[in-house]
Amino acid sequence: MPLVRYRKVVILGYRTVGKTSLAHQFVESEFLEGYDPTVENTYSKIVTLGKDEFHLHLVDTAGQDEYSILPYSFIIGVHGYVLVYSVTSLHSFQVVQSLYQKLHQGHGKTRLPVVLVGNKADLSPDREVHEVQGKKLAESWGATFMESSARENQLTQDVFIKVIHEIARVENFYEQESRCYLM
Repeated sequence: MPLVRYRKVVILGYRTVGKTSLAHQFVESEFLEGYDPTVENTYSKIVTLGKDEFHLHLVDTAGQDEYSILPYSFIIGVHGYVLVYSVTSLHSFQVVQSLYQKLHQGHGKTRLPVVLVGNKADLSPDREVHEVQGKKLAESWGATFMESSARENQLTQDVFIKVIHEIARVENFYEQESRCYLM
């Protein structure tokens, strides 16, 4: 029988970047056409990776800005983060940088399990943030970077698979760091 692991993942980003669309596409396999501002929604899905099952509890948050105060519920008991910006909005890219800094301060860790997502990749003609900028930012955080399109269902499944891998990678880092060796 596979080991079932619970993972709480918070999805953060500026308004209208597609946080809800990514989560809904991942869980329900459909794109929501209309925009209805999110207060806070939760989604659940069981994901099987190898021999393990992961019960993902996704917290789809209301859009934040650079002045948002992140509640403790976005820090305590959270295993990983999906930080989303729109490739068509430089401002949303700047906001995601501010959100990461707040998470980093709240956790007090040097490594956070984060997947940085440039969403709306299907709107490339309207692009304000180039892929190389997203990659460079993610590298500076030690995070994973992806571009996706919730509308076209491009890599939406992979985003949440990657966050599971990021959680494991960071957990393993801290386990290695905290081991005590006797000589």
